[in-house]
Amino acid sequence: MSQWVGNFYRNFSRFALPFADATTEQLPMTRIFRLALFQITVGMMYVLFTGTLNRVMIHELGIAAALLGAMLALPVLLAPLRLLIGHRSDHHPSHLGWRRVPYLWMGTLFQFGGLAIMPFAILVQSEYATDYPLIASLGAGLAFLLAGIGVHMTQTAGLSLTNDLAPDDKVARVVGLMYIMLLIGMVIAAGTFWYFLSDYSHYRLIQVIQGAAVATWALNIIALWKQEPRDPSRTRVDRPRPSFASAWQSFSEMGPVARLLVVIGLGAAGFGMQDIIIEPYGARVLDLEVAGTTLLTGLWAVGMLVGFSVCGALLDKGSNPYRVIAAGALIGVVAFAMVIASAPLESPMLFRMGNFVIGLGAGLFYVGTLVATMELAPPEKSGFAIGAWGAVQATALGAALATGAGLSDLISALGAAGMLGEIFTHPAAGYSVVYSLEIVLLVAMVVAAWPLARIDRNQSGSSTSSSRFGLADNG
Repeated sequence: MSQWVGNFYRNFSRFALPFADATTEQLPMTRIFRLALFQITVGMMYVLFTGTLNRVMIHELGIAAALLGAMLALPVLLAPLRLLIGHRSDHHPSHLGWRRVPYLWMGTLFQFGGLAIMPFAILVQSEYATDYPLIASLGAGLAFLLAGIGVHMTQTAGLSLTNDLAPDDKVARVVGLMYIMLLIGMVIAAGTFWYFLSDYSHYRLIQVIQGAAVATWALNIIALWKQEPRDPSRTRVDRPRPSFASAWQSFSEMGPVARLLVVIGLGAAGFGMQDIIIEPYGARVLDLEVAGTTLLTGLWAVGMLVGFSVCGALLDKGSNPYRVIAAGALIGVVAFAMVIASAPLESPMLFRMGNFVIGLGAGLFYVGTLVATMELAPPEKSGFAIGAWGAVQATALGAALATGAGLSDLISALGAAGMLGEIFTHPAAGYSVVYSLEIVLLVAMVVAAWPLARIDRNQSGSSTSSSRFGLADNG
């Protein structure tokens, strides 16, 4: 009887607290949660860039949407720097014996600096852009540039440190928990920004953004404090360090790196292209009220949380990460089919379910690809591997967002002009084309990923343990 009760308790704990068993004696839950605080600041920056400032700069300050788009594109254009940041953090020379902490610290300073000057730069852009266009634009661009560099540096170094600290058999769980914290940061930031900026004033804008700067600095300092063990022998100043080119060549020889990066790019574009147009689709096509479209973000976030939990559980049991990735893509195909079908069926419920399922598939994809990338490289090259993952997914996502928004507007305009046939005059036409393109991208991703799902880890060329995620047993 006692054995049955014990088994029931363990199984229930895994269901109710799916990341409770991510801990070890050397890495307890309190330390994991403290380390994950850097993900909260990254989530806060994402909300600020893609949500709050969109509305404030266009509606309250009257800044041109094209100029705003150019500013917000700067962090995306800097995404390839993640690869260099990861490489430098792998081989950072330091008498103190730290590899990741200097980059977490510098990333924090960049984030703080960008946010500290951002409200003033935005207000100058709003008030004096006509008289001093170059100076006003340079100031605003510098603020977004600094903040973007900070995000890339902080997340790359933070995830690399996570990979350094987590035991091999707990990496999947810890990574899943890191992404839970990212979503929590986004939710908290969205609610906080909405509350304080609902009664807008220039002074309130300055308070909110500079408050975010202080919060970013404080949370990141708490996250990195006494996390990385000092090892001066590994960071000796006289230690030979490979060039970036030789590091890339070495990394590319560890396994099917090129194919994995293609999978990451296709999946990021496939899941992200709809981010800007999903709420307008609900409002214009299905006549959802503001509360109804706001609910979509919550459903997507819940789906992501479920996806993170399921992915962590599957990988923890030794599932092949590439099969998990492919499953996430196929779930995404079903989700976008549901969203497309919601228009002719006039079913808001189907649309909402589709958003939840999109989040579920994306959760499997993001955690699965990150774990697969970590697994591909040995610990001493984890920064380079995570930098490659971040660079590809961020660049693909940025390009997809721009493509999705532009394509939906273009199809709608051509349809209204009668140049594409009667079917394209429907309000859902432009959106449905984008969703269909996402289905194509996800199917292409499955095709690219499927050979990786059958690889025997002993033949992949990596120097890491072949049983780290059970690839050899499940290939």
